[in-house]
Amino acid sequence: MQYASYAGIGCLGLVLSWLSKDHPTAMPIWAPWDFSTPEYLATALVLLWFMQGLSSGAAMPIWRRVAFLTGLGLIYAVLQTHFEYCSQHMFFLNRIQHVVMHHLGPFLIALGGAGETIRRGMPAPLRQAITAKPVVAAMRILQQPFLAALIFSGSFAFWLIPSVHFRAMLDPRLYAVMNWTMVLDGILFWSLVLDPRPKPPARVSHGTRIALSVGVMFPQIVMGAIVSLSPRDLYPYYNLCGRIFPSMGAINDQHIGGLIIWIPPAMMSVVGMLVVLNGLRLHEDSIREVDKNAASLAALSSRWTGR
Repeated sequence: MQYASYAGIGCLGLVLSWLSKDHPTAMPIWAPWDFSTPEYLATALVLLWFMQGLSSGAAMPIWRRVAFLTGLGLIYAVLQTHFEYCSQHMFFLNRIQHVVMHHLGPFLIALGGAGETIRRGMPAPLRQAITAKPVVAAMRILQQPFLAALIFSGSFAFWLIPSVHFRAMLDPRLYAVMNWTMVLDGILFWSLVLDPRPKPPARVSHGTRIALSVGVMFPQIVMGAIVSLSPRDLYPYYNLCGRIFPSMGAINDQHIGGLIIWIPPAMMSVVGMLVVLNGLRLHEDSIREVDKNAASLAALSSRWTGR
């Protein structure tokens, strides 16, 4: 059954690749504009392993399943549909793409907490590979609180540097690196912040998670303010390639893009803080419940023993 699933994913990928290359005008809007084998396989295999993990009996609330699938679907939608073409021809649409790849999609994936379910559905050799000591050590380094926040904010800022952005939009290889770093870094950061478990086994405490969520908000605000308030065109690439909305000038496009950098990520940080606070509340309630049960048991025991 597993071999049939992998064969089906491979055949579908070959068909989509052929259609995207030779018959792009026949492709519907939800189909790939520029088919990417790594992005397709990453999405399809993760989805397959997730479904196999669920079928093996992994317990997962419905709302977490919906959050995970929505996050995965949103990232795929901005990378492997006709939206990608639009995002290459309008700066504000490109900013929407990056906010989805770096913030909203990874946030929902982390909120879903599907890591264990996906691991259960993976082939055994791959499952052993991702739990090997070097991989675990690398994850611990990348998810050190200060480094995680620095990489999260720094990677988003790096690709906004006008000269870097211009080069990335023209170089397909660099463009792919930009997209992969956005998604992977977002998942690493939000998985650290939105871990529902207390410390331990979670890597950091609830207080540190709140600080991380709030801390990354301010660099986003600064980046958004710089772009949206700039009086000159910082991103001439979109004039060079041609805008799909020619009635929108470069400055208006840039100002709207700056607001997208500014407001939605800041809101995501606030939502992240609220999710962590709710997790802290639930953890404290569970501790009080345990203490209450222990006190009741001690009272019952004293009646029998007279002590």
